[in-house]
Order: sequence, then structure tokens, then C-alpha cells
Amino acid sequence: MKSEGLMKAENIILKRGGVTVLDIPELHVRQGRILALIGPNGAGKSTLLLMLAGLLKPQQGKIYFQGSPLETRADLAMLRRHVSVVFQEPLLLNNSVFENVALGLKFRKIKNEEIKIRVQSALDYFGISQLEKRSARALSGGEAKRVSLARAFAIKPQIILLDEAFNSLDPPSRETIIDDLKRILEETKITAVLALHDREETLRLAQDVSVMNSGKIVQSGTTAEIFNHPDSEFVANFVGTETILEGTVKSCSVGNIVVSVYGKEIAAIGDCSIGQKVYCCLRPENITVSSQVQSKISARNIFEAKVTKIIRQGFFNKLILDCGFPLVAYVTITSCEDLGITQGATVVASFKATSVHVIHREK
Repeated sequence: MKSEGLMKAENIILKRGGVTVLDIPELHVRQGRILALIGPNGAGKSTLLLMLAGLLKPQQGKIYFQGSPLETRADLAMLRRHVSVVFQEPLLLNNSVFENVALGLKFRKIKNEEIKIRVQSALDYFGISQLEKRSARALSGGEAKRVSLARAFAIKPQIILLDEAFNSLDPPSRETIIDDLKRILEETKITAVLALHDREETLRLAQDVSVMNSGKIVQSGTTAEIFNHPDSEFVANFVGTETILEGTVKSCSVGNIVVSVYGKEIAAIGDCSIGQKVYCCLRPENITVSSQVQSKISARNIFEAKVTKIIRQGFFNKLILDCGFPLVAYVTITSCEDLGITQGATVVASFKATSVHVIHREK
């Protein structure tokens, strides 16, 4: 069953100094889903988030919450009772952890007994009950971030908005907080909109994605749709499609096409016409690398390649290959060692026709 829309932005225009900062014809935030706004610095993610929070007013267009437009002060006051915002900096008061987490509840005039229950629950969610009496000034960066998240969840919002909330954290703190946040959002079913810059965070957290550039949404869809089927070269580059090859369709038959790339032929799936200019996009995890041609291989695309560079990335090696065209593949460090893959070695790279995402190039 399709989730209903909780919030919508429609025909939004915002200009500063004569420059258009936001131009958003439509954005839907679906009930109970996690939406990531992604894009480069200056794309407009934070500005759009502030608008959804009711903290910034559009010059044109409207924001809708629960189907109703936010037009009056009373409308905005109602929205703010149901929305929590977490900024990049924790913004904690010089007070105890308990008092910081209780702040939003006191603003809403919740009874003291209920405040104690909700604060304790929020502290438990983020594993910081033992910090209840500690001064906010004595917290580490990771602890402060957990307190700000606990404060946001304590009011039991219908929607939570997070603006680049993990940027200032060290890697271990970031990993555990992201895991905890994902678990809590899944348990509570609270709708969330996250302004993110990191692809890995997007993949781990988001169910829906809107890609922004220069104040516009250039593509929206589920996370799988955005990462596996980008609409443009810009989106493909941003979501980590490491190989983007310009080519020309050489033949096509019932959805099967052959694209000429650097004099080589790549089999793909698509609806194209002969002579059409296209981009062939390949994600590195969809490339298989072996020391020789496998007898039972099902891939239609098999190329001899030279390993021109090996880049260590965590538990994987990123291989830069020359197949007559450039190709990037991920191979586990163990597999590299077992196969004897070193820089300068000759290997066999293969990938399925279904792994090639074809984008029509603009003339």
C-alpha cells in the first residue's frame, strides 16, 4: 500500500539578491518514510529544510502539512508543535542533559510526570541514560549529538528534519549514531527528512531520495531508483556511478542494444534507436574481475583489461581498469590476494547487460 503524503512543497520560489535560491515545482514527503535531500554544497538542501520546518517563508508557492496549506501564524504554530529539527551543531543549553532533553516538552506545557517518562524514554533510545545529570558542557561531540537527537524525539514529532546532522562527528561516533537513528526511525515510524552530502549515509538511512542541484530537484525516487537508474550524467556522478561512458547505439532488437564505446561493443538493455548518442553507466560493485575467462560465466560483456591503479578503500580495493575504455571495479582485498591482482596485471572484467544503465544524451 502506498504511503500517504504528510508534507508537500508546491511551486516554491525563493530569491536572494535577484538570484534564485530555490525553484521547486513539487516535493512530496511520504508518511512513515525517510527522505534524503542530497546534492553538492550550495544545492539548496538546508534552505529547503528550513522552509519545510516553517522557519523560512517562500516568496512564491506553498508548503502543505497533512493536506492543509501553511498560510497563517496559527498554521505555523501548529506545524512547529509536530516538527523537530536537528541542526549540524547540537545547540545545547548550559544545563544538565535532562533539562536539555526536556526543553521542547516544557515549551509545550507537558506535565512534569509525563516529562520524566518521555525524557527517560528518549535517553534510553540513544543509550545515554547515564548522562542524565551531566552538564551539557562536559559532553563529547558524539554525546552532544545524541542529546540533541533525544531532545528531538522526546516530543514524539510527526516529522523530524535533520540538517547535515553527522558532519562534525568522528567516524566511530558517526557509525553508531547512524545505526541507532535508523533503528529508532524504523521502530517509531516517524517520518524523516535528512539533508545529506554523503552517499553511504544516504544508502544506509533513506528509503526515498531527492537529488538537488542549483536550487532545483533534478530527480526524485526511491533510493534504489536513484542509485541504479540515474536520469542524467550529473545524478550518476553524484550517486557514485564510477564508470560513465559516452557511446553510440550500433544495433537494437527487442530491448537489447549494442553500444559502440571507444571502438568496443557493450551489450545493454534499453529502448534506443540506431545512431543515438547515449551514456553507459556502470556501478563498480556490478563488475566481476577474474584472472581468466570463466567457463560458466553468464555475463554478455567480457573484456580483457589491464589494472592501471589499485586504491585501498576499507575492506575493498578500487581497481582502475583499462579495457580499451576506462572501467572501475570493487574487489575485496582477500580476492585480490587470492587472484594475484597487482598494478599492471592483466585480468578479465565482465558485467551483465542488465547492469548497464543507459541514459540518452542531450544533443
